Amino acid sequence: MTALYLGLLGLLLSLVVPGPLAAARWPDRAPAGAIVLWQAITLAAVLSALGVVFAAPQEFTQAIGSGKLVMAAALSGSLAVAALIVARLLISLYGVSKRSRVRRQRHRTLVDLLDRVEASRALGGSDQLRVLDGALPLAYCVPGREPRVVLSDGALKVLDRGQVDAVVAHEQVHLRHRHDVVMESFTAFYQAVPRPLRSRRPLDAVRLMLEMVSDDGARRRCGAGPLRTAIERLTDAVPLTEEVAVSEGEDRRRRLDRLAVSHTPSVTLTVVSVIIAGAILVLPTVVLVVPWLDEALNYWPF
Repeated sequence: MTALYLGLLGLLLSLVVPGPLAAARWPDRAPAGAIVLWQAITLAAVLSALGVVFAAPQEFTQAIGSGKLVMAAALSGSLAVAALIVARLLISLYGVSKRSRVRRQRHRTLVDLLDRVEASRALGGSDQLRVLDGALPLAYCVPGREPRVVLSDGALKVLDRGQVDAVVAHEQVHLRHRHDVVMESFTAFYQAVPRPLRSRRPLDAVRLMLEMVSDDGARRRCGAGPLRTAIERLTDAVPLTEEVAVSEGEDRRRRLDRLAVSHTPSVTLTVVSVIIAGAILVLPTVVLVVPWLDEALNYWPF
């Protein structure tokens, strides 16, 4: 039954848990802890699938030998789904990583070619900074071993110097903490799970939490006021479709609400989140896998 329990645990972590956690608002007070929790949930789901792959063959053999055909059918189904997820995950991790690396290299080359060197030097402060022509206010980063922070002319026209510094600080937190690697892992897992079993909520929630972590880093360096105004001006200037505007508008509101108060991220919530994350990873192993492994070893010929 260990394989079936692990399969059910994987489904629970993939389909049931993301909804309430994504809808909760306490992560706004501890975004770093929430990211760790999301990572633990995702990793535990992957480990559950791996556990099914290892446990199901032995339990399937026992079920066939005992004449438990229904159990054998359930185990074979669980094994097929788990093996599919694991195989797709490995392929997805490789594909996402390779595509991201190639895309970043091309983008880095492009922004270096189009950089307005005089404007970049006028801002000073970092050789990573690039300024591009364009009326649309844009600010983003290109991660990697040679990272870039990119601003458009349009952004410089709607932001004052303090706000520009806050935006640059925000993007530098993304680069320093390698948030791109975090997003790549969640994207790979999302693509690996079969469509009927997947949920986009972890992907969207983690993306928002990463923005909040970067907001906190920029706030400590430049203050909340300049960053809040910069977010308002940059997002107001970018036209969005109605569907995208709803979700992006909610995310923006949550970010601005956090910056409107002087509270720092909750250490207590962060610690509790990390403890829960550890429990999610450890308890299934102790409760399910260790007893199965002990029993399985009894069948080995040595």
